[in-house]
Amino acid sequence: MSTVGRVMPLTLAEKLCAKAAGRETVAPGEIVTAKVDLAMIHDSGGPRRVEPMLRELGVGLWDPSRVVLIADHYVPAVDAESAAILDLTRKFARQRGVEAFYDMQGICHVVLPERGHLAPGMFVAGGDSHSTTGGAFGAFMIGIGATEMAGVLATGEIWVRVPATIRIEWTGRLGPALSAKDIMLFLCGRLGMDAANYMAVEFDGEAVRALPMSERMVLANMAAELGAKVGLVPPDGVTVEYVTAAGARVGGDWQRWRSDAGAAFAENHRFDAGALAPQVAAPHSPENTADVSAHGTVAIDQAYIGACTGAKLSDLHMAAAILRGRKVAKGVRLLVAPASARTTQQAAADGTLAALTEAGAILLPSGCGACAGYGAGILAENEVCISATARNFKGRMGHGTSKVYLGSPYTVAASAVAGRIADPRTLLAERTPAS
Repeated sequence: MSTVGRVMPLTLAEKLCAKAAGRETVAPGEIVTAKVDLAMIHDSGGPRRVEPMLRELGVGLWDPSRVVLIADHYVPAVDAESAAILDLTRKFARQRGVEAFYDMQGICHVVLPERGHLAPGMFVAGGDSHSTTGGAFGAFMIGIGATEMAGVLATGEIWVRVPATIRIEWTGRLGPALSAKDIMLFLCGRLGMDAANYMAVEFDGEAVRALPMSERMVLANMAAELGAKVGLVPPDGVTVEYVTAAGARVGGDWQRWRSDAGAAFAENHRFDAGALAPQVAAPHSPENTADVSAHGTVAIDQAYIGACTGAKLSDLHMAAAILRGRKVAKGVRLLVAPASARTTQQAAADGTLAALTEAGAILLPSGCGACAGYGAGILAENEVCISATARNFKGRMGHGTSKVYLGSPYTVAASAVAGRIADPRTLLAERTPAS
């Protein structure tokens, strides 16, 4: 039978690349020129890096209305160098006509969708390695360096190699005191951090579809920890409801943004969410993951609930479910840095912040903060921290001899109460009446 003129089944990643390239079909490994729908930059890797290149080229922004600038790494300024970087960032926004400038409003990966800049079917370039977060909304969003970003800002285009796709299906439902963070730490441990080198990772299955957008964002975000070029969750009614409420326009064809039946995947993996225990990654890699029970004797100095993976409103709700009516252990610091200004407002309005601070948590400004070793909350020599962040590389959160363990907000909160790494299911069960 002739196949002339027939489009072979495509994965979601291939469909999104084909749309951006203005083509009907593409194949993994092809290099195509993609038109960028949106570019996102922040204060650390943005204006201070790209402005000199744009000046040298003698060009402006290809379309300032398609550029989002977010000051989140150096905020609030803690020294003269930080203040100078932020001053440069603010001047760039004014001089280059960037209206979508969010100054001290939160972490870029949270603010971008929160303010209605993402929708299914988009092709987005982000100036940060965790830009993969945008894939939770059915968009192809990649993280690139400053040189590539300068090219995007000048032309609105980028070369991209079409990635093959690893499909990961999660059946069943997550149990009590478990979250998307546990899913991703488990995958880092099971598959390894080079598992998806330059590939797309597509998450699907009953357990994924049951997650709210805030949790799907964790899956796409930490696809970067698997080495992925992009992390994707096929859009559904949950996606459309979130995106519409945020003020973005959802195309009438949004249901096409999913892999075709018969699409070719490089790998297929299937796991049971109901069998998953809380996960903790030991220093100095997310790959060093095991069940929480393997770490139960590790005493901590600090617990940190922050960053794009660990301090959204749903994350603060997880922590409050553990902390309400309890106290942080003596000698332990519990630091909470909400992921955005809106998160802080909402958590204040619904009583979550009160529950956290009454337990002994110290509230920090919204921003990347200690996650990347900026500002308040960094660690001293030999200190031990359990953190809701995505990475625990040596020296990332402070002194090179400090040790950072990774866990969900549930696990971080439980550990803050226990004074050591603890299973959150035990504390949560104490609040749950026997059936």
